Formats: sequence, structure tokens, C-alpha cells
Amino acid sequence: MNSTKIEWADMTWNPVTGCRHACEYCYARRIAERFGGGGTELLLEAARLAEGSIELEEPVMRTQKSGKTAKASFPYGFIPTFHRYRLDEPLKMNKPQTIFVVSMGDLFGDWVPTSWIKAVFDACLAAPWHTYMFLTKNPQRYVILDKMALLPRGDNFWYGTTVTSADDNTDLDMMDLQDSGLHIFWSVEPMMGPISEVSLWVQHPDLIIVGAETGNRKGKVTPERKWVDELQLNCVSFRIPVLWKDNIRKLYPDLPASAPRPGR
Repeated sequence: MNSTKIEWADMTWNPVTGCRHACEYCYARRIAERFGGGGTELLLEAARLAEGSIELEEPVMRTQKSGKTAKASFPYGFIPTFHRYRLDEPLKMNKPQTIFVVSMGDLFGDWVPTSWIKAVFDACLAAPWHTYMFLTKNPQRYVILDKMALLPRGDNFWYGTTVTSADDNTDLDMMDLQDSGLHIFWSVEPMMGPISEVSLWVQHPDLIIVGAETGNRKGKVTPERKWVDELQLNCVSFRIPVLWKDNIRKLYPDLPASAPRPGR
């Protein structure tokens, strides 16, 4: 569990790391591959060949340049990895926190075993004083899990999906969760195009978080003012709260005040 500067969370918690999406703007892949290493070459090669996943009961240690050993946060880079030994971390935090669950992967990717997801949910339910924020690019998995009666309900569980432009059609994926009593939010980060007014109306998320792309990759997209203004007007019309991240406020300082984040 690590403290974070992300505006909508206090902590990040990564019992699962890694992802098989190929998002060109992904910060997590860059970090994991930069700070990876430490796992056995045999296991790493087996996972690559089988496009498999790895389960760890205890941390993998890596040797630093100084010669000292330390826990490897991403021992197999961005290969999906279940760090089972991290499941009790929320229990160790007595003060209520807003926790971004799996900031370094996608817990709800099609490649993630349901048993991993259930184990993470069980760990959350064991520490109910925290607020848990989940985020995925595969929101249909929420629907599947809900039909299996595995998706926890409660004011402290928030289920998010990444929406970068109108090309991300979440309305069909998420329609089955309407009127379900679940807290749904969108993460419009990075904002890479206008956001569909129809999708907003159909899904009507409880909160929208908006941010700009970070980093210096070639082809980086800067949100246009007209995209931002259109989204703001539509959210006012549909009465959807918006949390503006600092990186988009730097571009447009006159944006209105942000809605409070969950857990406050």
C-alpha cells in the first residue's frame, strides 16, 4: 500500500499487477517495465510463452545496484501477477482511506481469473472502513460478476471505467448496471477527444474524473477546450458531478470547482 498524489485517492494498493491491453498512453506499463526484474528467468519465459499469469505467495527479492536486496514490486514486468501476500494490507490501515485498487494493471481484464478478483473483494470486505475505487477498460466484466452475485455493494465501493473519447462506447457495456444501486464513475483520463452526450445520458455515472495525458510520448494528445467545455455543459445539464484533475487545470485554470471525491 502506497500513498499517492492522485487527486481522487489517498492510497494505491496493488494485489494484482500487469495488463494485456495495449494502450499507447499507459503510464503503468512504463513504470513496471522500468522497475521490473527479480523473478526467475524460467518462470518469466514460461509465462511469456503461454501468455499466462503468475501467482506469488511471498515477495520476490531483487538485488539492487548497491548489492542490497529488496522486494521487487514488479518482478515479472507487466505480465499479470497476483501478489497474494499483499491481500492483508487494507487491514493494517486503521485510519479510513480512499484506496485506488490495482493502479498498476486491470483487475477486470478477461485474462484475470475470477478467483483473483474474489480474493481481492474479500480482502476489501474484511476492512469495510475504507473506500475502494476500481477502474477498468473492460466494464463488461462488472456485469458478468454482478450476475454471479460477486460484485460487492455499498457506499464504499465505486466501479469505474476509462473513457478517453466518444470512441469508447461504454453505454452498451454498462447499461445492465443501471438502477443496480452500484456507484459508477468514469475516468476521462487521458481526454483524447469529445465525450459522447448520448453515453452520458444513457449511463449517467455518479461521478466523472477528467484529466490530461501525462508524460512526453510521441503523439501525446492535449485536450481541446471545446471538448472540455462541451463535457462540462453536458454534466451540468445531466447533474453529473465532475472532479477536474490538476493536470487539466494547468491547461484551463478557469474550470469550475471540483466535486468532492468519494470517501469525503
